[in-house]
Amino acid sequence: MNPQTTAATAAPKNRTAPPRATAREWAGLAVLALALLLLAVDATVLDLAVPAISADLAPTTPQLLWIIDVYSFVLAGLLVVMGNLGDRIGRRRLLLIGAVGFGLASAVAAWAVSPHMLIAARVLQGVAGATLMPATLGLIRSMFLDPRQRTVAIAVWSAMAGGGAAAGPLLGGWLLEHYWWGSVFLVNLPVMLVLVALGPALIPESRDPSPGRFDLPSAVLSMLALVPIVYAVKEAAAHGPTAALVAAAAMGLLAGLLFVRRQRGLAHPMLDLKLFALPRFRTAVVTNLLAVFALAGVLFFGSQYLQLVLGKSPMQAGLLLLPGLVASVVASLAAAWLLRRFRPGTVLAGALVTAALGALLFRWLSPDAATSTVLFILGFLGVGAGVGVALTVSSDLVVSAAPAERAGAAAAVSETAYETGIALGVALLGSVVMAIFRNGLDVSELPAESVGAASESLGAATEFARQLPEAAAETFLVSVHEAFVSGIHLAALGTASVLLIAAVVAFRLRAARS
Repeated sequence: MNPQTTAATAAPKNRTAPPRATAREWAGLAVLALALLLLAVDATVLDLAVPAISADLAPTTPQLLWIIDVYSFVLAGLLVVMGNLGDRIGRRRLLLIGAVGFGLASAVAAWAVSPHMLIAARVLQGVAGATLMPATLGLIRSMFLDPRQRTVAIAVWSAMAGGGAAAGPLLGGWLLEHYWWGSVFLVNLPVMLVLVALGPALIPESRDPSPGRFDLPSAVLSMLALVPIVYAVKEAAAHGPTAALVAAAAMGLLAGLLFVRRQRGLAHPMLDLKLFALPRFRTAVVTNLLAVFALAGVLFFGSQYLQLVLGKSPMQAGLLLLPGLVASVVASLAAAWLLRRFRPGTVLAGALVTAALGALLFRWLSPDAATSTVLFILGFLGVGAGVGVALTVSSDLVVSAAPAERAGAAAAVSETAYETGIALGVALLGSVVMAIFRNGLDVSELPAESVGAASESLGAATEFARQLPEAAAETFLVSVHEAFVSGIHLAALGTASVLLIAAVVAFRLRAARS
């Protein structure tokens, strides 16, 4: 008999099998999913509300982008800090604090009376959201010790993100047709109340028993590293590079280098850089970021395309987004089954190729609703299904690679990639679309003093057309729609290219041993 075979067969008998989750853990998972539902609904609801916010508050293009993505910038900058804080004070405690804070910030956003007030409320949502996301994934790591059950739990967690995204457009569409745009933020309040009421009873507390000293310089450096770089990328994509943006990016890079250097010298680092030596962990983080980059960008320009180019109502736009978002939910749940039959690298690569092909279909969109509606549904179906699988697999790889006591910090890395992907997707793809839109807009017939306002955003151009005589308005709107669709075409090619590169990286994971 082959000694290696005997050893491999006997090994499991000598190990103590990890305890399996009970009904309480599964009920606790349902409560944790509510926290993710809170965040996912908020994200897609806001995408649909962009035209209404533009009409009411009249934000400039930079303000509109900040309303969408400042939440992600702040959240991404604080995730590592909050993940470590949860490891110390208790992940459940941090989760409940964050839920209350997120609900209060949502109420402020709902009654915002200016773009600046709404941006400030989104900042507060980002601070509170940073406490929720690492806590949910970290708690799953401590509640589900059996690897197979943990994979299923993460699939449910990921599916809830897609489920919230799917519910958001429908709920938001209905609210926008019956109430003012601020009502889309108020849907967070009942979810927050349920989470706070049931969380203490169903979710066990967990923390790192020996966390070491909280390192304030590391916390400051982690924020100084990420936020200036993301800001510089966003502004450079929208308006071109400037000396100030180069300086901001340089400051972020310097802070990042100092952060890495400090982590290597600490006995208890805020971010365990040794995890990045593991091919599975490293690849999972990168693919997580790039997959959500694609989804966030498509949702940002897709909701405007459906409403302001094809002329769909918010409710109709939500229904057209629904198939792709439901596909994301189903694919997330199917990922657990796929991982039992194929290697993670194969599953990840296949998912990213599927999303890339979906994004590529947007290359053939046009302002004609008759030919483009089905094409948009099919394209978003591919993006949703591919991203759903990719997020589940990458999250499972990240959490499984980390020891249980560092679950919050490891989850924070995954969520930092997730939120950075959202921020960059909205910033880069949204800015590319708007740059092509402004350059392609025909303003030759407009008064010189009106050109700036008319080309500020798609919503501003649409609103401006209503003030023109009928014949001039029709001609101008044709130019507006064609310019915006041209921007979508370039963004679609860029998105597909990024996803295909990520697929190649993921496929190489097949040869990795850890």
